[in-house]
Amino acid sequence: MRNIKILLADDHAIVMEGLKEVLGADEEITVVGTVMNGEEVLRFVRGNHVDIVVLDINMPVMDGITCARHLKKEHPDVKIIVLTMYAQRSFVDEILKIGIDGCLLKNNTGKELIDAVLRVMGGGQYYDRIAAFNSDEEEVAQYKLSERELEVIRLMAEGLTSSEIAGKLFLSDHTIKTHRKNILKKLNVHNSSQAVQYCLKNDLL
Repeated sequence: MRNIKILLADDHAIVMEGLKEVLGADEEITVVGTVMNGEEVLRFVRGNHVDIVVLDINMPVMDGITCARHLKKEHPDVKIIVLTMYAQRSFVDEILKIGIDGCLLKNNTGKELIDAVLRVMGGGQYYDRIAAFNSDEEEVAQYKLSERELEVIRLMAEGLTSSEIAGKLFLSDHTIKTHRKNILKKLNVHNSSQAVQYCLKNDLL
């Protein structure tokens, strides 16, 4: 019987415990570690054997997208399944370009997560739900902020400047300033501090 070694990455302890419980129900799977941000993921994988990283997108210090980029460059054999709260087709396009092996919505992490792990370990991909993901127009109406804008505002909350955010996300200063302007407009606030407070109050970070 094979033993699939999985690293879990999520900055919410309750979510982490739920994922461990789900994965622990399958005797082929072993959760070899739990971490709370992307930098901890990279450190763990550098020192331990991991088959799959189950990766939350919105994490402090280093977000899931940035972490996934580094993982695919440094450890191309490690499989990545990302978890997101936001069903956005534009987001799926981005993670497909990176080469991420699977994507699940956070509210579908029961048996579906086991199915995704087994398929990815078999050399396949798991994007079963993307047909139901929202278009960009629906995304703005329902969630207001895109996944990329949430990445930007999380880094804003950490006190980073536009130039520092651009460096972390491998984007230009101009692109980050445009994101910041769009964030303020979408949330109908006047400055970055108000935008961060809005997102914290509405549990978006």
